[in-house]
Amino acid sequence: MALKPRKIREMSADEMSKQLGELKLELSKERAASEVGTVKNPGRIRSIRMSLARIHTIMNEKKRQVAAPKENKAGKNTEAKK
Repeated sequence: MALKPRKIREMSADEMSKQLGELKLELSKERAASEVGTVKNPGRIRSIRMSLARIHTIMNEKKRQVAAPKENKAGKNTEAKK
């Protein structure tokens, strides 16, 4: 089953990294099985790839949220120019 964004957002950074490693390993196993022709569920590969993308996206969102306040404190003008 694919990971839902809500569950991913509840994870810590360490948990997300661990989940990424597990999904990458599972994806390589599924790809190897598809090469041999013994894959039971071909849609599983797509599901794993989508979960990987979701985790990467949410990790980048969190990094940007942390970086955004630092930019504002550095004296950058965030108001629109008139």
